[in-house]
This record gives sequence, C-alpha cells and structure tokens, in this order.
Amino acid sequence: MPLTVNIKKDFSIQEVSSVIRSALALDGRIAKHKKTKYAETCKIFEKKYKMNSGVFMKKFDSGELDDRDDFFDWYAAKKGLDTWSKKLNVLSGISV
Repeated sequence: MPLTVNIKKDFSIQEVSSVIRSALALDGRIAKHKKTKYAETCKIFEKKYKMNSGVFMKKFDSGELDDRDDFFDWYAAKKGLDTWSKKLNVLSGISV
C-alpha cells in the first residue's frame, strides 16, 4: 500500500527518505529492546508462579487470581510485551 509524504519545506526526497529510514530504524531498535525487557519480566513471573503468561492473562481477566502486586506487575509486563511485539512486527513490514 503506497504512503504519501507531504514535504512542507524545501528538502530533497533523498534527505527526507534518509530521515524517515533513520527514524524507523531507531524505533525498531527501541521496540526490540522493550519487547526483550518485557519478555524477560514475564519469564521471571512464569518461573515464579509456574504458569505461562497466556494462561495467567486468562485467569487474571476472569478474576481467578488474588490482588497481589506481582499479578498487576505481570499484567503490565504482558501488556507491554504484546504492545511492543505488535509495534516491532509493524515496523519490520515497512520499507522505504
């Protein structure tokens, strides 16, 4: 799917393309780092509670678990992992 970029100043297409490539590459590195960190946090909780994050989320969402702080931290980590995984997936599908 084509994307239109409106350049409001007098920059060449090469300059704009270079900046966009750089920004996408930086965002990709950030997304990869964040995904790794959230995945590591989830693994710690999975090991501690002997449950994978998918099962945990189902139990958390259904109210089967208590209100301990670890569960809220795990929930946030899993949501972060899902968000950054999706962003990384989108970024990996973009070429300029």
